[in-house]
Amino acid sequence: MNATLNNPAVSIAVVVMATLNGIFLSVNGLFMLLSPLTWYQAVPGVTETGFFNQHFVRDIGIIQLFLGVAFVVGLIRPERRVELWAAATLWLCAHAIFHFWEVAVGICSPSVIPRDFPAVTLPAIFGALLTLWAISSPRAKHVTTA
Repeated sequence: MNATLNNPAVSIAVVVMATLNGIFLSVNGLFMLLSPLTWYQAVPGVTETGFFNQHFVRDIGIIQLFLGVAFVVGLIRPERRVELWAAATLWLCAHAIFHFWEVAVGICSPSVIPRDFPAVTLPAIFGALLTLWAISSPRAKHVTTA
């Protein structure tokens, strides 16, 4: 495991995934907060999930913004990575599983899986990989045992 922790390619991948999650989730959250109707109409598939509800879109926007900030702060504060990335990833994974559940029970057709993948499943996968990496890093072990 130490070989992967000291590997520059792994380090670059960690920074890229955390940066992508941080930027995407933060920008999406801000978009939802600042222009909920535009967001609702612009994001593919959202209008098929129910009527527009400004309050609901903004509620989720707050969550998205917090998740994005958690990934950014985890990059800046390595001693807090495990907690921040794990908490954000729990929500992202629950959200992705919910999308798969809707397909499994027939609420949505399987065609939504590839459509939703970049915005729903990929951030959850990135979060899971980042959290596992953070847990296995020597810095995380040092902080937890201190």
